[in-house]
Amino acid sequence: MSVTIKRLAIIGVGLIGGSLARALREAGAVKSVVGIGRSRNNLEEALSLGICDEITQDMAEGVRGADVVFISVPVCAIPGVVAEIASALAPGCIVTDGGSVKTGIVGECEALMPSGCFFVGGHPIAGTEHTGAAASFATLYQGRRCILTPTERTEAAVLEMVAHMWRLAGADVCFMEPGHHDRIFAEISHLPHMAAYALVHAVGTADVEGENVLSYTAGGFRDFTRIASSDPAMWRDIALMNRNALLQSIDGFSASMAELRRRIEAGDGAGLSTFFTIAKQFRDGIV
Repeated sequence: MSVTIKRLAIIGVGLIGGSLARALREAGAVKSVVGIGRSRNNLEEALSLGICDEITQDMAEGVRGADVVFISVPVCAIPGVVAEIASALAPGCIVTDGGSVKTGIVGECEALMPSGCFFVGGHPIAGTEHTGAAASFATLYQGRRCILTPTERTEAAVLEMVAHMWRLAGADVCFMEPGHHDRIFAEISHLPHMAAYALVHAVGTADVEGENVLSYTAGGFRDFTRIASSDPAMWRDIALMNRNALLQSIDGFSASMAELRRRIEAGDGAGLSTFFTIAKQFRDGIV
């Protein structure tokens, strides 16, 4: 299947959106890219870096004539963006996103699509703790997974178009029901970010005889907590939008921590060894 996107509109030209544009350019799969966003400075940087051919802060104007629109903004803002651009979409336009929560987004955005236009939920599993157009790079998606979340309303040809776009960017594409996606990613992505933020917050506010405890951290702590440097606004929105699934994950984590605490308090060396061994086996099994 040969795909050339004549006009790609990227709403939110940061790490995720900018990297998609760069990857598609390198693949020769896009003719023109318009960058859309709130920050004029970031847009001008995207233009100077060759990520975009043109830029605008007017979302409706930016999507006019686009055959594909990719939205990469905080998840709670995605339905509002779709509502704002819906009336300006060209017939046949495909709108997709990069949000890491899918159920609410897909349901709301599908309902907002005008007749003849289509929404496909997406979640590229890639990223760094850095943000902005300057953080983007063309190989971000190479060998990474991108999950698409079709529903019964998704046309097969539209789904294949979005899937092929991501394959051209270097991603391995798979498909998943939106609710199933949210439960899985509450466990493997959202919970770890919450744990990292909570750990840094706890250590940073620890009162140990007036010492700045964080000044003594070394590589292990820094590696484990790297994701706590991620965008707080983005993770606030993810936590709120995937609230129910995330609360289940936090409850499971709290139960594991409570079990660990009991074994430490009881001086249960054998129990601690078993706990750590089971966790190590799970970790070592990750490919």
